[in-house]
Amino acid sequence: MFSIETLILIAGSLLLLGIASNKFSARMGVPVLVVFLAIGMLAGSEGIGGIEFENYTLAHGFATTALCLILFNGGIGTPYAAFQSAWKPASLLATVGVIVTAVITGLAASWILGLSWMQGLLLGSIVGSTDASVVFSVLRGGGVHIRPRLANTLEVESGSNDPMAIFLTVGLIEVLTGQTPLGFGLVTLFLNQAVVGTAMGMAVGWAGAWVLQHIRLEAAGLYPVMATALGLFSFGMASELGGSGFLAVYLTGVVIGNRRPVFYRGIVLFHDALAWMCQILMFTALGILSFPSRLWDVTVPALLIASVLIFIARPIAVFLCGVPFRFTTRELSFLSWVGLKGAVPITLATFPMMAGLPAASIIFDTVFFVVLVSALVQGWTLPAV
Repeated sequence: MFSIETLILIAGSLLLLGIASNKFSARMGVPVLVVFLAIGMLAGSEGIGGIEFENYTLAHGFATTALCLILFNGGIGTPYAAFQSAWKPASLLATVGVIVTAVITGLAASWILGLSWMQGLLLGSIVGSTDASVVFSVLRGGGVHIRPRLANTLEVESGSNDPMAIFLTVGLIEVLTGQTPLGFGLVTLFLNQAVVGTAMGMAVGWAGAWVLQHIRLEAAGLYPVMATALGLFSFGMASELGGSGFLAVYLTGVVIGNRRPVFYRGIVLFHDALAWMCQILMFTALGILSFPSRLWDVTVPALLIASVLIFIARPIAVFLCGVPFRFTTRELSFLSWVGLKGAVPITLATFPMMAGLPAASIIFDTVFFVVLVSALVQGWTLPAV
């Protein structure tokens, strides 16, 4: 067991490596997600670092907290204009699009891996959403320039589609473990997640923005801290009431960001820095959690599943959801290609591990490999699309 001093040294070293690798990834065109995961894998039990870490519960808790802060920061940077121009196609992509992607990918996974169709759908649900942290990083990193309508659609979709993926994942796990009946129980679960998450996010956002605007704190540095507390409160309260905490924290960020409270610039800079730190530590920690030797065992099936996801499932979902909104074929093709996967699927892949499902290990390893393939293939080629 490491001492606290050693853990602090490891955390500082990983942050420094992450910052240095960000410069390298920008020059080489390598997605930063891949670099962070690679650092984690090298630091892990099978790498040169030799850090032994297989606590999926702790990793899940840390990744969930990091995702909250990343989504909150993404919401702060999303103007109302983005919602006004993109909420209809983005909402359809975030719901129907995720379901279509999950079903096609899941059925393919059940056949390729020899899983039951329910286990296959679980895997498909885990990789069904577009990752907000990766999309925000790509679109706001300055390397990709696209029309505002496309950018808004991608940002709103990626910020709001996690609840559907989480709902499908949690719902299917409850069905597989006998806790929830298949059918009406799942519909009720989804409606509660969406309604409570939206209501809590908007309510905390409006109330929090008003308080930030009118309260007079003794130190300027407390305003960003208070904004963070509001985001975490929104997530926790929505989750306790059975809603989507991820949707709530994103919407809270959107409302606060657009109300532009006192010390708005400081709030933006603080959360941008916090989001970067969370990305580095989260992706690195998930890399440490993986076992490269186990990834080799799923290389071929994972490549096949990734191919179905990237070239069949995501394009079908995008074209079905996007055609009614008069996107051009080129725009729909771009939306299909930017279905980047990131920390959310890997985090969701820890759910079956914690539930003790029989196929949990192969699902986690396959999802991890699929995320790597998605980041490398789609992220690396994105500027050329």
